[in-house]
Amino acid sequence: MDFLQMMGRENSTLVTEFILLGLASKPEEQLVLFGVFTVIYLVALIGNMLILLLVSLDSRLHTPMYFFLGNLSVVDIGYISSTVPKMLANYLSRDMSISWAGCLSQMFFFISFGGIECLILGVMAYDRYVAICHPLHYCTFMRRRVCALLAAAAWAIGLANSAVHSCLMSILSFCRVNILRHFFCDIPPLLQLSCSDTQVNQAATFALGGGLVSSSLLGTLVSYVYIALAILRIRTREGRLKAFSTCTSHLTVVSLYFGTILFTYLRPNSTYSQDQDRALPVLYGIIIPMLNPIIYSLRNKEVKGSLRKVLGRS
Repeated sequence: MDFLQMMGRENSTLVTEFILLGLASKPEEQLVLFGVFTVIYLVALIGNMLILLLVSLDSRLHTPMYFFLGNLSVVDIGYISSTVPKMLANYLSRDMSISWAGCLSQMFFFISFGGIECLILGVMAYDRYVAICHPLHYCTFMRRRVCALLAAAAWAIGLANSAVHSCLMSILSFCRVNILRHFFCDIPPLLQLSCSDTQVNQAATFALGGGLVSSSLLGTLVSYVYIALAILRIRTREGRLKAFSTCTSHLTVVSLYFGTILFTYLRPNSTYSQDQDRALPVLYGIIIPMLNPIIYSLRNKEVKGSLRKVLGRS
């Protein structure tokens, strides 16, 4: 405890760097986590890059669904890269510090890619809705220009949302402890450490961040209500199972992703615990970006066929 207090510099000096304690404090535990997260990071990079390669090389995958999957792969690469490399470097060097500018940059990219992922998942739900409920008009509703505008809007809104949070965070003062019991710089733990009034930041988190997540989640839920009604109208059991199977992977990730996001950000700052809640971002910020290429695409027959085709050419 004395060491933590010394590292925290509990005095009136403004904090210029933070100490990221990570997910473990013992060297042997850090070594295990270094190996685990190195494997996860490599799997995520290889899986998502493979999806991008296949979508770009195979003309059969030049469809709206795979266009959005390609966007999701780019987002997932950025999402996991915003936190894991710094965490691995900290475990390897035993230097757990991060500058205030580096902390703010890390938060900006993490919130950006998180917001974009929310919106892309919502757009993908709309794509499934059109494919199942309006199959004859799918090519009309999901024209290339429409898909490009939907993806561009997701990126623009996600970046703008993160820019607002980062600007509000940059004007706060940190003059007490500088220890973050976390593996990256995030909004809730930073607000807890600030010695400034954080009411505006909390309001922005609820209004902007909550609005982004809630609107995407609401759009997803509405899409699936219509999808469920359309599936129930299919006469054959095989037809219903086939239609539902196209949505199960997306629905699983949506449930995990939005559930943890809502629990982390849309609650009072006073109920946030750095010790108890630092493991949640591991699920939606690290595990899900690794699983997305597997559950969305690598189990898909079209992607498997494309992979065999590319390997055959090689």
